[in-house]
Amino acid sequence: MTTTMRISGMTCGGCETSVVEALKGVEGVTDVSADHEADEAVVEGDADALDLIAAVPEAYEVESTA
Repeated sequence: MTTTMRISGMTCGGCETSVVEALKGVEGVTDVSADHEADEAVVEGDADALDLIAAVPEAYEVESTA
């Protein structure tokens, strides 16, 4: 399953890395990519959406998941 998360507040590659590492720690996640220019992260796996949202560092805001 693929989940696309709209995340605001990422401004650089370091932000992307922070978000990716946090999301990789969620049970059920098999792969993650983040793009600060698109304000999104794409998560592969069967992780619960609420767990994904909770894992995003407080410096960033999750706008939506699909």
